[in-house]
Amino acid sequence: MQTKETEKQKEEGLVSWIETSDSISRRFLFSPDGCLSVKVLEDTRPVVKRVAESFLNKFFPSGYPYSVNEGYLRYTQFRALQHFTSAALSVLSTQSLLFAAGLRPTPAQATVVSWILKDGMEHVGKLICSNLGARMDSEPKRWRILADVMYDLGTGLEVLSPLCPHLFLQMAGLGNFAKGMAVVAARATRLPLYSSFAKEGNLSDLFAKGEAISTLFNVVGIGAGISLASTICSSMQGKVIVAPVLSVLHIYSVIEEMRAVPVNTLNPQRTAMLVADFVKMGKISSPADLRYREDLLFPGHLIEDAGKVKVGRPLHEVAKPSKFREWRDMFPDEKFFLNHGSQWTDMVLEQSATGEDALRGWLVAAYASSTKQSLDDMNPNVLFQAYEEMESVFPQFLSLLQSKGWHTDRFLDGTGTRFAS
Repeated sequence: MQTKETEKQKEEGLVSWIETSDSISRRFLFSPDGCLSVKVLEDTRPVVKRVAESFLNKFFPSGYPYSVNEGYLRYTQFRALQHFTSAALSVLSTQSLLFAAGLRPTPAQATVVSWILKDGMEHVGKLICSNLGARMDSEPKRWRILADVMYDLGTGLEVLSPLCPHLFLQMAGLGNFAKGMAVVAARATRLPLYSSFAKEGNLSDLFAKGEAISTLFNVVGIGAGISLASTICSSMQGKVIVAPVLSVLHIYSVIEEMRAVPVNTLNPQRTAMLVADFVKMGKISSPADLRYREDLLFPGHLIEDAGKVKVGRPLHEVAKPSKFREWRDMFPDEKFFLNHGSQWTDMVLEQSATGEDALRGWLVAAYASSTKQSLDDMNPNVLFQAYEEMESVFPQFLSLLQSKGWHTDRFLDGTGTRFAS
């Protein structure tokens, strides 16, 4: 039969072959119009293994774990828990809104209430938050956490709305306003976070599988929320106990999720940490090593070993025009300006400055501050000495950064002010 079928395929101009790997036999068939079809002939794998591999294929990128950077599994685990708790909270908040409005929780009425609120205050929140995009590029982890905190605050207002039925519209409106801001922040930070895991140009695959995980656990969370709403949380007392527990789990999940992300772009916090490590110990941490040292909520603290550099203040607030002209005369080719103050060193970048320019300026500030002189007494000789030291080590510093996987072509300073020469 096999021979007759093969002869028939040759007559029809078809090309076929059989491949066997990992206990699976597949027949590949090329038709004259260039279409390829694949048929599984035999699969001797155990059922458990088949189910596990099917799950991996549907919810993890092709080639996992070799096609993603370190930390992706931990990120996915807490992402699943985050979406589960968020969906369960959403069910409880919707039920509370309906009770507060004096309605029975029927699907039609839930839809009406949802549209009224979302088309109003939620869209206002989205518009306001859309102006913060540059800050989200600089600190995507921080804004992702803040997004979930805002979402839980909005949900909390909705859950408590039955306690104040006369303030139903105000509480529901404020709740949706906070949730609208949260939605924009969460969506805006999604791409830089996924980009940190992309290893083989597979960003679209990562995004698709990440959304599949989110959808799956949202559905599971909705089911759990419905079960809670009809049992433990059928009373207001039950909601007041369960909702905070779910919220704490939700925020904990997103914090752990963000700690797992190895962001490889340069922002003020990560640059300061890298410079401090290099000046103090002569080594560079990889994005995977540095991620657990990042301050996710308050990233603006100054690091002494990195020169206590503060980036992005307006030039006219940093120094007088005469001081700026003096700097430009000393270092005419540099795209950064440093001014040493009593508490920190201000750095202002030129409009076209790259990540490498920011790194050069940061190293000069670090070497200058390491002379143990007071920052306000820093003189040109100290700056020239620090600049020469930076020039001597910068090629090695840059090479180490790039070999560890850091992207040095851009510096994400958020809404920091730059100057044009």
